[in-house]
Amino acid sequence: MSADTVAILGFVALFALMLLRVPVGMAMGLVGVSGYAYLTGGTPALKLIGQVSMRTVTDYQFGVIPMFLLMGAFVSHSGVSRELFRAANTMVGHWRGGLGIATVFACGGFAAISGSSVATAATFSTVAYPEMRRYNYPQSFATGVIAAGGTLGAMLPPSTVLAVYGLITQQDIGMLFRAGILPGLLAIAMYMVTISIICRVKPDYLPTVPKASWAERVGGLRDVWAPVLLFVLVIGGLYGGVFTPTEAGGVGASGAFLLGVLRRRLDRAGIRASLLQATRTAAAVFTVLIGALLFGYFLTITQVPQKVTEFLTGLGIGPYGVLAIIMVMYLILGCLMDAMAMIILTVPIIFPVVSALGFDPIWFGVIIVMTVELGLIHPPVGMNVFVIKSVVQDVTFTSIFKGVLPFIATDLLRLIILIAFPIIALWLPSQM
Repeated sequence: MSADTVAILGFVALFALMLLRVPVGMAMGLVGVSGYAYLTGGTPALKLIGQVSMRTVTDYQFGVIPMFLLMGAFVSHSGVSRELFRAANTMVGHWRGGLGIATVFACGGFAAISGSSVATAATFSTVAYPEMRRYNYPQSFATGVIAAGGTLGAMLPPSTVLAVYGLITQQDIGMLFRAGILPGLLAIAMYMVTISIICRVKPDYLPTVPKASWAERVGGLRDVWAPVLLFVLVIGGLYGGVFTPTEAGGVGASGAFLLGVLRRRLDRAGIRASLLQATRTAAAVFTVLIGALLFGYFLTITQVPQKVTEFLTGLGIGPYGVLAIIMVMYLILGCLMDAMAMIILTVPIIFPVVSALGFDPIWFGVIIVMTVELGLIHPPVGMNVFVIKSVVQDVTFTSIFKGVLPFIATDLLRLIILIAFPIIALWLPSQM
């Protein structure tokens, strides 16, 4: 068989394995090694497995992944989410729809420390959802705003997804983190506007809650000094050139641990749970990463990236026409795949196309992550939706998806704005 035929059969086998619910990392690794063995022989393929696995788990740059995951785990088990929600609630909770706006604020703050969308959605399902239901917020809205707020973890630094994109494409992770700040803040602002529009269209849909006293507001703000300090330390040090991304992750993990212990919010059980959570998540990410790298070698010898680049650039529809095709592809894949797996699998194929079209790689990373964010909440998969359903047992998938529809429309509008005005993502990196 020709290399082209082997490549096509490889993709068919990959999607067949994923439909059979074989873990994505295992599926990519199996197809990649099998295809590589067919084209080069069994001995080179076996050597490749050992070389790729060892090089990946010992690469200093990849250390940024477990470090930020550990930081997020310590933060998650230190009760920071409740403090952030309480502080936001005391400030804006008395507005109509204020609990929803407070949830968005708190999700943004938590995401900026933990860097995980799924962790943000799971955490606020236990923190914000009971409070919203206590004041008779509709189930669909309460779960929808949590699902949407959870997506902020993919954009706001330290984003694990942006870090992986940077590692794959050899882009500066610090620059990517800077590029994610304004789009992340834009997301928070647009979610707030969306909630306000819902309140304007349906005046009685979302109730108000009693206004907090100034003493309660000051107390709420006083409680969040620790996570704010941690964020400033890690991100400020990274942007100021004091830390490399991996060092920033180590400082963040150490800082989150010390703050949790010194404030007596992190006990022995919490430390153990944090270590287990970070280890399991890192193992899952590295499994996908190793599988994707093995699959990447298979793609390289079959020249798939070059042929995809030639095909798309030869369509004669212009750079933005090709970009539209890529975005649609990501939206479709978002129905089928996990966000991290989607990034790791597709970026090695798509990135040469983007480079050939002259798009800025930092800006494109932000655009891809924004599209991945949509995949976290749109049907039929919507990872954040499944996470919320696993925590909130008495709500249906239909109800959650109904609640996220306004925020999906908002995200599509934000995506269009970022494509039309790349400076929103590129201004901060250009200033530092």
